[in-house]
Amino acid sequence: MGRKILEVCVDSVDSAVCAAAGGADRLELCGDLVVGGVTPSMSLYERVREKVRIPVHVLLRPRFGDFLYGEEEFEILRRQARAYRQAGADALVIGCLNRDGKLHLEQMKTLMEEAAGLPVTLHRAFDMCADLEEALEDAQKLGVRTILTSGGYASALEGAAVLRGLREKTVAEDAGLELMAGAGVNAKAIQAIHDQTGITIFHMSGKKVVESQMRYRNPKVNMGLPQLSEYEIWRTDTEAVRQAKEVIEGLR
Repeated sequence: MGRKILEVCVDSVDSAVCAAAGGADRLELCGDLVVGGVTPSMSLYERVREKVRIPVHVLLRPRFGDFLYGEEEFEILRRQARAYRQAGADALVIGCLNRDGKLHLEQMKTLMEEAAGLPVTLHRAFDMCADLEEALEDAQKLGVRTILTSGGYASALEGAAVLRGLREKTVAEDAGLELMAGAGVNAKAIQAIHDQTGITIFHMSGKKVVESQMRYRNPKVNMGLPQLSEYEIWRTDTEAVRQAKEVIEGLR
């Protein structure tokens, strides 16, 4: 059996503290989880480092949306990779595609050079690739350490058959990389995902919705996405993390 790891994705200091208290093995730190995560601010990274003592992997994503990056967006990614390496991040989390749904090998290679030996995770841009087996092979050639994936489906349970095939391929070829199941991961789903795929590394947010403490609320204005309330805040639930960790520890 492979390593048993629970990675929790967080976008605030409070969530980072809650994840660590629940037993997370490491964090994926990002900003704005509500839109799937973007690169966090350096101030957030520094404060999280002051508050927790578990590894911090930093997501690099310049904006919400697809993973096809223009020249200026990619230059930002390069600078972010360099800055977080210099700041002491434990790993970088990246993903760049070309128009045809393949990994953008040149951009990925450049970011990995900026990482200068830091472990690199390929995030769920992988799930948006046209051919997952080809993307897996390309990631292996690049030297990617971990792939976060749901098997190309909305959740890891839905993509379990694909995940199993991908994992068997990495094991058979001794690919030198690990698959981490993400999307729809919680204490109830982990055992089933493991039984169907053999995967022992999991990624979750464990989010709960916290009511805003604002007393005055202006119902005529919405400052963000229209389908989201201004007065609901996402936070990591310590108990959800603890329960997931217990299931992972019990995997056989």
